[in-house]
Amino acid sequence: MVVCATSLSQQLNPLIVEHDLARQQKWVDSIYGNMSLQEKVGQLFMPVIFSSDSKKKTDQIKDLIANQYIGGLIFSKGGPKQQIKLNNEYQELSNIPMLMAMDAEWGLAMRLDSTYAYPWNMTLGAITDNKIVEKVGRRIGEQTRRMGMNINFAPVVDINTNPANPIIGNRSFGEDKYNVAEKSLAFMKGLQSVGVLANAKHFPGHGDTDQDSHKTLPTINFSKARIDSIELYPYKRLIREGLSSVMVAHLNVPSLEDRHNFPSSLSENIVTNLLKGKLGFNGLVFTDALNMKGASDYKEPGGIDLAAFLAGNDVLLISEDIPKAHALMVNAYREGVITEERLLHSVKKILFAKYKVGLNKYIPVNPAFVVQDLNSVYDDVLYEEVMENALTVIKNEEELLPLRDLKDNKFAYVNFGNDSGADFLDQLQKYTKVDWVKANSLDDYIQKLKFYDYVIIGFHKSNEGPWKDYEFTEKELVWLYEIARLNKVILDVFARPYAMLDLKTTTNFEGIIISYQNSKVSQELSAQLIFGARSAKGRLPVSLGEDFPVGTGVDTENLKRLQYGSPESVGMSTYRLKKIDSLARVGLWGNMMPGAQILVARKGKVIYSKNFGYHTQNRKNSVKDNDLYDVASLTKILSTTPLVMELFDRDIITMDSQLGELLPEYKNSNKAHITLRDMLSHYARLKAWIPFYSATIDSVTKRPASKYYSEKSNSDFNIKVADDLYLRKDYKDSIYEQIRVSELRSRLSYKYSDLPYYIMKKYLEEFYGTPLDELIQTHLYQSLGANYTTYLPLSKFSKVDIVPTEEDNYFRMQKVHGYVHDQGAAMMGGVGGHAGIFSNANDVAKIMQLYLWDGFYGGTRYFSPETMQAFNTCYYCEDNVRRGVGFDKPQLGESGPTCGCVSMTSFGHSGFTGTFTWADPEQELVYVFLSNRTYPSADNRKIIGSNLRSNIQEAIYEAINTLN
Repeated sequence: MVVCATSLSQQLNPLIVEHDLARQQKWVDSIYGNMSLQEKVGQLFMPVIFSSDSKKKTDQIKDLIANQYIGGLIFSKGGPKQQIKLNNEYQELSNIPMLMAMDAEWGLAMRLDSTYAYPWNMTLGAITDNKIVEKVGRRIGEQTRRMGMNINFAPVVDINTNPANPIIGNRSFGEDKYNVAEKSLAFMKGLQSVGVLANAKHFPGHGDTDQDSHKTLPTINFSKARIDSIELYPYKRLIREGLSSVMVAHLNVPSLEDRHNFPSSLSENIVTNLLKGKLGFNGLVFTDALNMKGASDYKEPGGIDLAAFLAGNDVLLISEDIPKAHALMVNAYREGVITEERLLHSVKKILFAKYKVGLNKYIPVNPAFVVQDLNSVYDDVLYEEVMENALTVIKNEEELLPLRDLKDNKFAYVNFGNDSGADFLDQLQKYTKVDWVKANSLDDYIQKLKFYDYVIIGFHKSNEGPWKDYEFTEKELVWLYEIARLNKVILDVFARPYAMLDLKTTTNFEGIIISYQNSKVSQELSAQLIFGARSAKGRLPVSLGEDFPVGTGVDTENLKRLQYGSPESVGMSTYRLKKIDSLARVGLWGNMMPGAQILVARKGKVIYSKNFGYHTQNRKNSVKDNDLYDVASLTKILSTTPLVMELFDRDIITMDSQLGELLPEYKNSNKAHITLRDMLSHYARLKAWIPFYSATIDSVTKRPASKYYSEKSNSDFNIKVADDLYLRKDYKDSIYEQIRVSELRSRLSYKYSDLPYYIMKKYLEEFYGTPLDELIQTHLYQSLGANYTTYLPLSKFSKVDIVPTEEDNYFRMQKVHGYVHDQGAAMMGGVGGHAGIFSNANDVAKIMQLYLWDGFYGGTRYFSPETMQAFNTCYYCEDNVRRGVGFDKPQLGESGPTCGCVSMTSFGHSGFTGTFTWADPEQELVYVFLSNRTYPSADNRKIIGSNLRSNIQEAIYEAINTLN
């Protein structure tokens, strides 16, 4: 019976048939009616072209277009610009627009490290939210369309129940038929929502074999009932939902085809009777590549193509010899082997599909900005979302994860595998001190690791492709067992989950994480999970022995620590944030500072963190993430204020506590009735500062007087002020006495002063009986993981990691490097309530985020929201005092510390050395700017005069996407 066009259109998949069926059918009938037999047969062929191929090979495609009238092309390997160029050239040569395809299962975007920007299906299989998978499918569909492609040979719907499968593995969504079906459906919907034809492969199911169909003909040796129940389940689901096309695999399936070692791609029983008949599929049917060794042993050139077509396939993919196959099939038609109705059925189906994807109105692909379009910031955002939701914790004894106690524990990182874990380690170290322990022998490892409380082992394998090696070596297994036996171990696997099958036991492992891929983002997110900035949500898509069946997954708690991710994920623009780079470079070129660290966080996530310039103008040491800056007066809100807030929260002091109550020596002073509120709001008639050091300089030599200083430390001179310079031990008392007896300003008005912080330092140290530098470490920094924040940095860090602040030619007469710049703080032994803290931008951001989260960070409440509110209040705004208690606040008039674009609930502080930090609760923003503008001279005020720091702050606000 001849199949007429109308009945064919009624049979076709609705995603091949257009809404305006009459118009579509008219176009199909018109094209088909004007085609020669050779042109009709040519529509069935789809050869492959590598866009990186030589001119000889690319010219061969032109010959196939001119002489065999091929109906489509599948592109592979090469760059997007060349592919578009070839695509446009080939379409121009073809009388009928060709159906263009790609085998782009995991997308077209490439990261800077040349790894794919989208995950393998196995990774997607771990995600519980299928809407995310649909978003991935949609985005890959958009990339496919941007390249001028009409078909993407995805998704792979094979149920991978064989861990030894050499060709599927990571390409499968997993082993659970329901999960595979749902993930495949979501991916399919995403692709087809943007006009790309999806393709489910490899029919009837390639998942349970340990053979490679590129090298042989794999056998699927299961009963019909098993295949119908398992392998065919995803196909049934997708076909019901409008699947556009299917690829038939080269498999030997004895229960479905009686002929011995007969490929499923050539089996009428499988293609026509099962797929098109029993399953009712009426979309396009593709063969797998017909040049594969497992396809057939046909000796006659073109014989396999003819057999595949007669079996029921519509499109013959990657034939061995198209000219000969084309001639053979034309002859078969003339001899009646191929009937008109059979040819019409497939050719018109192909034409219907071409109309559906818009080839009836074909226009060339625009190559401009294609690389940027394929690698957009949205790809980064989506990849981050995917990997975060895929991370799977499969073992978590005693709820070890996330790691909570940073104060009393030591952490080690050990790298196994043959790929880098540098990004993992770098991210771990943003939370606390984590040492990379290296050893050449097991004994060496055992000796080194016994000093640590936790050992984090990263197993890192290549992320370059889904087929890369993923197994542990025998040596690694032996070492792994022994390290786990003797230590608390968290094993993090950055490879396909099947790597875990190498382990005979996991008894001694306290925590196990499957991170699936060794990409930079996966490493960073997994480190964030370990320390509780992210929570685990994934579920195993495959079984890993009896202990870890498919679906295993332990949710972990989010402790609220800083996350790290992309600007767009928190409603900011990567493009607009680049203005910060430009402004920072202007600062360098204008000699405003030798270098800087600049960080921006929003909604608890660091989305911009960059370093600029060098430690000094000699350009030898470039600024690095963990370099320490003297933050000067930021000390007030990073050290003294949080300790005062803690006492306030405990009701030990109040805003109305008076100096005469806090320190007995002030009872009879002129400062006895000054309150905490007034003093820390800079509204207490106190002097701005007292130049304590000037009285210790010899009036003749203009150098430190021998009466007060010694070049060597001894019992009388033990306050170290700089290299080879020690102050008399009793001079601290003199400083405190000078403050106590100092005159008050005659008029009550706003006056910024360092003196309250000298006073509060004395109070805090006497109250606790502990030096301020020890207090802040034990009360805040250690538990916060602020390991790069400290007084007296030279006791913990090398000078190479500390940025110098000035060439001092008026007091210490040397380069100030590793010693506090502030003279008064230096004379207090480097520990001042107003200055003395050294830190990096990341640590400053942690403390500012603690404030934004109203005293909560890392699972610990340091003080109540009410306390934060009390200190972040401008009590004297009506008196033109903009300050909060300890915190600086936005300007009340035209000039002030900020860009003027911040909310009035925002707060922060600046520092004399060229530092600044600000937080805005309403926009959930943290901004940190650290520089050493005082080097080589504190007279350099260019950074202040240029408003560089506030201009950068303005750029941050401009980068907020108001649509979010």
